[in-house]
Amino acid sequence: MRLVVTEKNDAAQQIARLLCTVGKPKADKVYDTPVYRFKHDGEDWVTIGLRGHIMAPDFPNELHYSKKDGWWAVSQEGEVMPAHLPDSLAKPPYESKRKPFLADGVDIKGWRPLSLPYLVWAPIEKLPAEKGIIRALKNLAKKADSIVIGTDFDREGELIGSDALRQMREVAPDTPVSRARYSAFTKAEIDHAFANLVDLDQDLADAGESRQYIDLIWGAVLTRYLTTARRGGLGNVRSAGRVQTPTLALVVQKERERDAFVPEDYWVISGTMAPAGDKDEADSFKVTHATARFKDRQKADLAWSHLKDAKVATVTNIERKSRTTKPPAPFNTTSLQTAAAGEGISPARTMRLAESLYMDGLISYPRVDNTVYPKSLDLRECVQTLAAVPNYRAVCNDLLAQPKLVAARGKQETTDHPPIYPTAAADPDRLDGAAWKLYNLIARRFLATLSEPSVSESTKFSFEAEGEPLTASGTVLVKPGFRRIYPFGLRKDEQLPALEVGDACDVLTMNLDAKQTEPPARYSQGRLIQEMEKRNLGTKSTRASIIQRLYDVKYLRNDPVEPSQLGIAVIEALTKYAPHITSPDMTAELEQDMTEVAEGEETQREVVDHSRALLASMVGPLIEHQKDLGEAIADAVTADAKVGVCPKCGKDLVLKTSAKNHSNFIGCMGWPDCDVTYPVPKGRIQAIEGEKGVCPVCHAPRVRVHPFRQRPYELCVNPACPTNREPDVIVGECAACKAAGRHGDLVAHKSERTGKRFIRCTNYDECGTSYPLPQRGELHATGEVCPDCGAPIVEVVTQRGPWRLCVNMDCPAKQKKAEAKGRGASKSGTKATKSGTKATKSGTKSTAKRKTAAKSTTRKTAAKSTAKRATKASAKDAE
Repeated sequence: MRLVVTEKNDAAQQIARLLCTVGKPKADKVYDTPVYRFKHDGEDWVTIGLRGHIMAPDFPNELHYSKKDGWWAVSQEGEVMPAHLPDSLAKPPYESKRKPFLADGVDIKGWRPLSLPYLVWAPIEKLPAEKGIIRALKNLAKKADSIVIGTDFDREGELIGSDALRQMREVAPDTPVSRARYSAFTKAEIDHAFANLVDLDQDLADAGESRQYIDLIWGAVLTRYLTTARRGGLGNVRSAGRVQTPTLALVVQKERERDAFVPEDYWVISGTMAPAGDKDEADSFKVTHATARFKDRQKADLAWSHLKDAKVATVTNIERKSRTTKPPAPFNTTSLQTAAAGEGISPARTMRLAESLYMDGLISYPRVDNTVYPKSLDLRECVQTLAAVPNYRAVCNDLLAQPKLVAARGKQETTDHPPIYPTAAADPDRLDGAAWKLYNLIARRFLATLSEPSVSESTKFSFEAEGEPLTASGTVLVKPGFRRIYPFGLRKDEQLPALEVGDACDVLTMNLDAKQTEPPARYSQGRLIQEMEKRNLGTKSTRASIIQRLYDVKYLRNDPVEPSQLGIAVIEALTKYAPHITSPDMTAELEQDMTEVAEGEETQREVVDHSRALLASMVGPLIEHQKDLGEAIADAVTADAKVGVCPKCGKDLVLKTSAKNHSNFIGCMGWPDCDVTYPVPKGRIQAIEGEKGVCPVCHAPRVRVHPFRQRPYELCVNPACPTNREPDVIVGECAACKAAGRHGDLVAHKSERTGKRFIRCTNYDECGTSYPLPQRGELHATGEVCPDCGAPIVEVVTQRGPWRLCVNMDCPAKQKKAEAKGRGASKSGTKATKSGTKATKSGTKSTAKRKTAAKSTTRKTAAKSTAKRATKASAKDAE
């Protein structure tokens, strides 16, 4: 059996469909992971799709030190991990007994600034991110005669394939492995890829892993530093990273230029004219004074005094110029994102849509730098395919009638993937609006690259009226060429009437307008992508997600892109105390290092250590000025925490933290004069701007709440607001009261003070019966009771549909279910531990000695601590 490993389930399904030579592929499951079984030339094949990265990098919880062994850490499997920290870092025993300092090391998991210099140099381990898929992968690998890695062909895809192979090697160390490289889900492309298998490019995978490690280290250190420097704000965590921060700095720098801009006054004289005696508005055209901008008011007034009563103007000169525009270059990732942004699709959404179109077999691989079609690409066949789309048929037929198709070429030529082009004819009725819009852009661009140049003719008329010179200009598309199929970015024709020198025109209107020069324009998202590429910030695969991340953490807003007060404050503070962090030069240097890893000129260890050294040189000054930086961003953090306006005093309502119990609440900035407070809804909350952010009933703020793994919703923060009230529902009779010989109703109620829902007996003071309830969803009484505990069963209707539950959290049935689940997880964990232990190979003698030393009580405690603690922040740190 041959096993094919792809990056996603959709890819596994597509490859199975395209390679199957007998019947249709059979959908199956290995444990809970979908697989597709089929026959290819008489041989049994299986494809399995991953969910992107199945392994995630993370730090251990603690670093330990001994004079004999130096620095080391303990992995989640209890293995000793050597750590290479510089001698300049202080070693135990420490004077302070408080965390992050330990008796024999440093706690690096807690977000404490003094641990950050150690975190920079902490070892990194790869942990399973998709345990179910890894389990299925190993199951199939044990049975496979050969394995083919079929992930996307780029650094990220090569790393994903390498990680998957590493897991499979634990159970199938000698199974032959090969690599399939393809750029589109077409029959010809997939057949060619699997007929010409190559080896996995470990250098490329190491380059991808280098980026993964470097981004984790920088993201963890900078995010923790900024967050702990000043607590507060809606999100609380203030994200930062190796590429995020200099990208944000570009936007802030543009805003500084705008703020520093001093507008200058100028005056413009303009109006409309028409051929003499022609009163048809359709034949009128715009004219301006030959001096486009008067910077002297007196000169403008003098010219205006002559023209304000002008009735006739005479043509004094005519200039005509012809301009030829070459067809555009083929799309690569950056130019696609830029063009799509011009059509109202953000870069992040463009990549999501492009990925979907690629998986559906409609376009080629969308993450490319190349702008030159390879000779192997059959351009004529692609045009014939597109001729099936009625919108393109006429142009396709004209292209096919040509004896030879010649494509435009861009400046970037690579050999990994072709430029982005359509691989199949799409049906606009089967794609949603945005997907069709993007496909249409790609298809038309492809056809445009094969078309002729366009020719436009510009005309400039010069007039004289009352001794003052006037001009009118217009451009007409004489030969459409590629513009016939690709009209994007084309200015509307400015038609001018047929005039000759000496002809007279009637002056219809004439105006003098006072204006001011405009500041430099802000970046559009598309323009920002181009600027990031120019400065070597990020990659074609990451730039869109980086911009989206800056929007998500409220550093950016609007489009054109505008920095928030918090974004400006963060960059200004970091520029002052650690200017290299905000500089694109440092990030570009690291990008070049990773390119050298991909080309085999540098090792992963060398590049990651270089990155650590760069960051370490900046952490010291940051910690030294932590208080200063916290004060510098204090006002911006408060602004970031704003929820709305207080309905009582009109001051800001912000998210606050109680000094007594450290819980969050919404409070007025007018305290202590104003005592308005509201509870915080469960989930991440987002302020709503404008009129929609004010409750029309009680005038308290309305917010958008993002519950964990649920759809967001909007509500008024005032629990007592009529919009939040719910009628009490009797859900059953109290069993405790009934046993005591009295009647008590169990009533579902929503508190007007806290906004929480619960069930409580009408005789609560006597029986104490109370049950919690889900905080969202329409509640219905069923009249039924739980057979295991006698508590009422209720129905809750949510966006996912109705579900029934016993309201008693201590119900024996729930406890039995939890115990059964725990036993299953325990068995699975035991098997995984055994498998991991068998697969672990012995290292050097010094490592073996450390393993022996690791049997001490202190190290056992560290291992247990590592296994128990959650790694909630690791995913965000890595961004």
